[in-house]
Amino acid sequence: MGSEAVASTAQAPVRRSRAVALMASGTIVSRVLGFVRTALLAIAIGSVTSVADIFEKSNTVPTIIFMLLAGGVFNVVLVPQLIKASKAADRGSSYTSKLMTLTVVVMALATLALTLAAPFIIKALSSGWNDQFLALGTVFTYWCMPQVFFYGLYAVMGQVLNAHGRFGAYMWAPVANNVVQLLLLGVYIVVFGAYHGAPSTQLAEWSTAQTVLLAGGATLGIVVQALVLIVPLRRMGLRLRADFSWHGIGLKHVGKMAAWTLGAMIIGNLTNLYFGKLASAATQARTSLGAEAATAPGEAALNISQLITVLPHSIFALSLATVLFNELTHAFADRRGDEVGPLLNKGLRTTAVPIMFFTVGFIVLAGPLGRLFGGTSPSAIDSGASIAMLIVLSALGLPAKSYTFFLLRTFYAQEDTRTPMLIQSAYAVLGLVLASIAVAVMRPIDIAYGLATIYAITNVAQALIAHFAVTRRLGSYGAGRVIETYVRIGWLAVISGVVGAVVLGLLGGFSFGFAWHSYGSAILSILLAGGALGITYLVLLRFARVSELEDFMGPLARRIPGGGKPSSGGKRRRP
Repeated sequence: MGSEAVASTAQAPVRRSRAVALMASGTIVSRVLGFVRTALLAIAIGSVTSVADIFEKSNTVPTIIFMLLAGGVFNVVLVPQLIKASKAADRGSSYTSKLMTLTVVVMALATLALTLAAPFIIKALSSGWNDQFLALGTVFTYWCMPQVFFYGLYAVMGQVLNAHGRFGAYMWAPVANNVVQLLLLGVYIVVFGAYHGAPSTQLAEWSTAQTVLLAGGATLGIVVQALVLIVPLRRMGLRLRADFSWHGIGLKHVGKMAAWTLGAMIIGNLTNLYFGKLASAATQARTSLGAEAATAPGEAALNISQLITVLPHSIFALSLATVLFNELTHAFADRRGDEVGPLLNKGLRTTAVPIMFFTVGFIVLAGPLGRLFGGTSPSAIDSGASIAMLIVLSALGLPAKSYTFFLLRTFYAQEDTRTPMLIQSAYAVLGLVLASIAVAVMRPIDIAYGLATIYAITNVAQALIAHFAVTRRLGSYGAGRVIETYVRIGWLAVISGVVGAVVLGLLGGFSFGFAWHSYGSAILSILLAGGALGITYLVLLRFARVSELEDFMGPLARRIPGGGKPSSGGKRRRP
């Protein structure tokens, strides 16, 4: 038994690396397809237009509710319970059956109520919209709100798979969603053509068929995303059935934790909804600008910038933290608290490699990146420039966002949801105060820039608060070494960014030249300038002998057949 335990321990880093790589690869493919989908959407309806903002509002509401559930109760509350249940004689079949039955019932009722309340929801979450805007927003919301049910189903099935060590399916399922939406957006563009008109005529010419294809296609993608998880779930061999006997499911215990988690998620997402409401003021104000309307970004443009800048966090920080969360949970459960600090320290330092690269990369390449999502209308360059500025502002808070995410996992692994709730509350209060100031001093057509800046400021503040909370609870986790790593790697990223900026400047990236002319020129400019930046970055990391590079590249190498395999007599560094 002793040798088996040692062997299992020795294989843990390998298993973790493979899981991280598999999850990251799924997220990469999904995000790439998501970018293509967003670019196609900009071609279809624009990115700084009334219809774009209205659809974004309606399609964002169920997404935020999904974040409330999947990012809260399902992700951090139920995983420990599912892990405990998986050790039972039936491998957790009974508990999982009860949980999934409860999820279906609750989510069905919630979805029905939310759908019926669509007119009130869209009015409450918009600012200054006229009757025409509200009417279209309500219709869009009717079509999009059923996503809530399937988001919930996707979340609970995904967490069941994660609890049993099947990480890949959950991260790859969104690929199916994006494929469906890409196909239907392609059909939309073929049937109705790309957006080339004036903002003033876009709503007047809008048809029911366009609504069905656009909003219905978005919902169909989420349906497919949920249903594809049925296959790997059945392959696990759990005996699942409808079970309405919810007694013994541990709702009282889970409810105590969920109360704090829901509190944190409610505060955070109500803040996001409020920010979206503020951003929506630009939608109505834009109508008075005429030819300059594309210079006033609204909610769609703001969310596009967030979509772009959250990419490295979603791929690297989230993937690694999800796997480490299970390890932290086991460490606390087995009273191996001395392993928590080293695990957290290494995770933070390893993540610095991609995070600092992308932070600088987004700032340098913001122009052509914005152009990709500017659409194909005569005002595409103006729309792209607006999005580019939002990308720069949003990217500034990226390192702090990932830092905070790791730190909060330590509390959730202890089944402490109260502390993250308090941290989230402080974050929300600061955001609301700053947003109130922004509304008072900024014009509605500029408010999106203010909100992007607030995102960056509050991310930094939240990271500081989380650091002091973790240190007070667990003692030192080597934060000094982590910060030193971020600063050291950050300087290398800045030097690399200068090289990339020189190349982009030669391509007219800072003067609305070649890099802005078309989709093709923007992509080519990103590849050339980004390639120069990336190659320089890798050379500098190698030259400086940054050990975190190997920790980062290891999981990728081990996914290649024959690559990254340690020799039988080789030494393995402790994670």
